[in-house]
Amino acid sequence: MSDTGDAGRGADRDGRGDRIRGEARGHAPVPLSVLDLVTVGSGSTAHDSLRTSVDIARLAESRGYHRHWVAEHHSMPGVASSSPAVILAHLAAHTSRIRLGSGGVMLPNHAPLAIAEQFGTLEALAPGRIDLGLGRAPGTDGRTAAALRGPGRLDEAAEEFPRQLVELTRFLDDDFPDGHPYARVHAVPGPVQGPAGRPPLWLLGSSGFSARLAAELGLPFAYAHHFSAAGTLPALELYRQTFRPSAVLDAPYAVIGVSALAADTDEQARAQVLTGALSMLRLRSGRPGLIPTPEEAARYGFSPLEREFVDGWLANVVHGTPDEVRAGLDALVKRTGADELMLTSNAHSGAARVRSYGLLADAYGMPVREQGAATAV
Repeated sequence: MSDTGDAGRGADRDGRGDRIRGEARGHAPVPLSVLDLVTVGSGSTAHDSLRTSVDIARLAESRGYHRHWVAEHHSMPGVASSSPAVILAHLAAHTSRIRLGSGGVMLPNHAPLAIAEQFGTLEALAPGRIDLGLGRAPGTDGRTAAALRGPGRLDEAAEEFPRQLVELTRFLDDDFPDGHPYARVHAVPGPVQGPAGRPPLWLLGSSGFSARLAAELGLPFAYAHHFSAAGTLPALELYRQTFRPSAVLDAPYAVIGVSALAADTDEQARAQVLTGALSMLRLRSGRPGLIPTPEEAARYGFSPLEREFVDGWLANVVHGTPDEVRAGLDALVKRTGADELMLTSNAHSGAARVRSYGLLADAYGMPVREQGAATAV
């Protein structure tokens, strides 16, 4: 990791480092954002789910949510987010203000040049609105990761993450030193074509590795509280204690991903989040599928061990009426000191997900904003 300092240097060449920070909307204690898994419910299609993502992005923009990020997952029937860059281009065409980004791109699955060009293209399509969040996990199971990366490269790919990060940064900045094998290789769109902005880098993680690396490089850090809640406080403490100021940030900036769903009643919210819990149970037991319906989840015969897993999972899903969810989120901010919350709603119904984001905007007094013209693509 002797060369990883390059990943922080020049990470926001256009001088817009302060754009990483958001402003609280309405009465929210910190900025609220969206983490979109593009979930696919039983009886629906990927087409339906991608339309829901557009609906959520447009609602989020109109209500003052700060970002809309899309996660990378593979070989999971219940999600349709295998290609974040493609989805983000689609969302950019239907929005005009909200920041869009990856939450995240799993860098070891890709060549750094390919990611630099994908996100350089996105930045050209939606200037000043793109975030490039990076993770080192495969975003899938081992067999699928082998299909993505090639057999025998799983451990090697994870260990090479810091090197890949440096390489990606140099492609984004077009500044490989003279004599480097890639000195005459240019990511396009990119700086070789003229002065332009480029997306800020974020590191994502669910362990101390990414927290420490983000701190070392002076980058913003996003922690996956929604599926690794036990490690949230240790990871954030490590990030803050070891943070080194950089050209990008002069102080730590930590986002946490949170599972949250609001509905008109407790019963409705419980019915929807139970579908996500059953889906996760099936995924963890090697039986992935589409997100089940509330009716299927309600009649499922949970074994004692399965019930223990589901109860533990739901303990970290903030759900209920809008006021109850707001209280839970406010308590989480107070407990963790998070600078921003990124809310994900894992439910069967796309309509329930859209309504949840609207209800939470109401609960926080986030005003309705007139929607601007969508970005031309």
